[in-house]
Amino acid sequence: MNNKNIEFLNMVHLRGPNIWAYRPVIEALVDIHDLEDFPSNLIPGFYERLSAWLPSLVEHRCSVGERGGFLKRVREGTWPAHILEHVTLELQSLAGMPGGLGRARETPLRGVYKVIVRAWHEPLTRESLQVARDLVMAAVEDRPFDVAGALERLKDLADSLSLGPSTACIVDAADDRDIPAIRLSDANLLQLGYGARQRRIWTAETSRTSAIAESISRDKDLTRRLLQACGVPVPEGRLVDSAADAWDMALELGLPVVVKPSDGNHGRGVFTCLNTREQIEAAYAVAVEEGSGVMVERFIQGDEHRLLVVGGRVVAAARGEAAMVVGDGTSTVLQLIEAQLNSDPRRGRDEDHPLNFIRLDSAASLELERQGLHGDAVPERGRAVLVQRSGNVSIDVTDEVHPDVAAQVSLAVRVVGLDIAGVDLVARDISRPLAEQAGAIVEVNAGPGLLMHLKPAVGTPRPVGRAIIDDLFPEPEDGRIPVVGISGSRHTAQVAHLVAHLLRLTGHMVGLASSEGLFMGAAQVTAKDSAHWEAARRVLLNQAVEYAVIENGGRTILGEGLAYDRCQVGVVTGIDPGVTWPEFYMETPEHLARIFRTQVDVVLPGGAAVLNADDPLTAELAPLCDGTVLCYGLDPDADTLRAHLGGGGRAVSVHGGMAVLVEGGIQIPVIGLDELAPAIDADGPAPVLAALAVAWALGLDVERMRIGLRTWNARRIPDESPLIA
Repeated sequence: MNNKNIEFLNMVHLRGPNIWAYRPVIEALVDIHDLEDFPSNLIPGFYERLSAWLPSLVEHRCSVGERGGFLKRVREGTWPAHILEHVTLELQSLAGMPGGLGRARETPLRGVYKVIVRAWHEPLTRESLQVARDLVMAAVEDRPFDVAGALERLKDLADSLSLGPSTACIVDAADDRDIPAIRLSDANLLQLGYGARQRRIWTAETSRTSAIAESISRDKDLTRRLLQACGVPVPEGRLVDSAADAWDMALELGLPVVVKPSDGNHGRGVFTCLNTREQIEAAYAVAVEEGSGVMVERFIQGDEHRLLVVGGRVVAAARGEAAMVVGDGTSTVLQLIEAQLNSDPRRGRDEDHPLNFIRLDSAASLELERQGLHGDAVPERGRAVLVQRSGNVSIDVTDEVHPDVAAQVSLAVRVVGLDIAGVDLVARDISRPLAEQAGAIVEVNAGPGLLMHLKPAVGTPRPVGRAIIDDLFPEPEDGRIPVVGISGSRHTAQVAHLVAHLLRLTGHMVGLASSEGLFMGAAQVTAKDSAHWEAARRVLLNQAVEYAVIENGGRTILGEGLAYDRCQVGVVTGIDPGVTWPEFYMETPEHLARIFRTQVDVVLPGGAAVLNADDPLTAELAPLCDGTVLCYGLDPDADTLRAHLGGGGRAVSVHGGMAVLVEGGIQIPVIGLDELAPAIDADGPAPVLAALAVAWALGLDVERMRIGLRTWNARRIPDESPLIA
């Protein structure tokens, strides 16, 4: 009986660097059953249906290496697992997650494949795989498939999972600087960097953003008074407690005036250029509902501007413009707004659009009343109608900002105390000093939106994400603490604990995740096996940790991926062909080498790999390291060690009964093997040599190494942890 079907046997989310990629992927185990005997060229109409449903697959080059390469493979004949890979990637791309690695690999079982695809967001990738399976099967069976509906669902899912554009631009800038990012919640809270060198961001607020400064910025009257005391130009005004008081204040200031909530945001309840008592009392009634108080200020003539200040420096500026329509003699104001304003493709409800839709809110309605109109009125042909006086701040004017204006704005932000702020000011001409034109700063806002600077409606986009990253991590800071990753088939726990012990002698906080437990400093947080992704992440999230030592067994690499993107030192203690993982189809020496090379692949260019020179499979990993290589071995005359030293490398070995550091023909004695008895177990001194190599790679001095070995606890650490066995 024929069983032409695609079945998912398992899906594994590899959340960090793995045997396939540096980035997270999903590895799906797929059984194509009898379709193994039916490549795509043997399925009538398959190519036509697939290419019609997803014409953008023409951009996939595949192994052919040219545009249309994948579809050429489909036409000539390829298998469903390979097609599933490409369709999944294309569905993710069409949902808003472009690019990414894909692989399809056979297993020893007939018809069973591993399909690997980049996982921007795990739920999206899982759903994309399922949709891709259904689409491919519909093409196989010549059934209809609702591509548009499936894409709409995937787009909605991608939107719900994705970072907002403000946060995303900061994360992208961090990635450009090779600064790691960890998402801490389903919202936009992220950690940049590891351990004690981390910073946190939530959109455009950071771990440096003062809660007091943020509270000050929300209190518009307090902000105005503080700025005025420091000589920053602000509009005159005060808090009012009633509509009558608002009118009295307006008379005191002189008309026109502005009425707004004292702690509102996003322009809600703000009314400008008010000239009559009726207008002011109506505005007061709305503003009092939008905040905890109402302010009346002198109206400043000019355009609204938003300047972004990061680290005391103006990095971007945008100008707003009034929203107007022109009558045609037949359409109502509401119809004109839809036809002339809201039809602009730059307008929308989400953050991908630089301009918002225009609505007849209370402020716009008041603006129309001043002109003797309302929403259903029909202006005569050619009549210009002002709908919205302020807002629509999305015209880039960064290069026009006068130095005096920039200085005043930066001073305002310092007075409030914010590290990142959006400053609203009104001026006729941003290229002239404010004093010349009676311009003024009207608000200082914490957590400003960045979209107007990233995607201005007019003008040049500004790299505001990079400005924030450069302020948080001035060059050459990268947010990284030294991470030591330890992998291999033998005595990884001993090496991890001894390295942690040596590093504690520097006086720094050391986080250790090993098969013996989770440790923060000398305190054991848990005695459970902690040589896995979750425990390692706990180390990297801890703001007190200054060194991270993380043990990774083969099963962790295969089933979870590494918890860190890169490391300062990567150790491979040996590759034992007798320790295999048949459940992952990893059983040959070549397979095992591929697993543990992952640890070497992630070593930073300024870091080092520490490799066991006595193990041929391990020694062969040396050329894969982006940094330097330190070898260790018991026999200083072994060919591998001699070749490494002859090429200018460093090594730790044994000579004349001493553990020695060797470089450039010079041997530096560390300690005699007879003194090492407490640190040596049944495996001999190899774990000690590995730990010394790590300490040397991290710049520890010889005397500290010597003291560490002499004070090392003699307790035996089991070599065979559940993770490694």
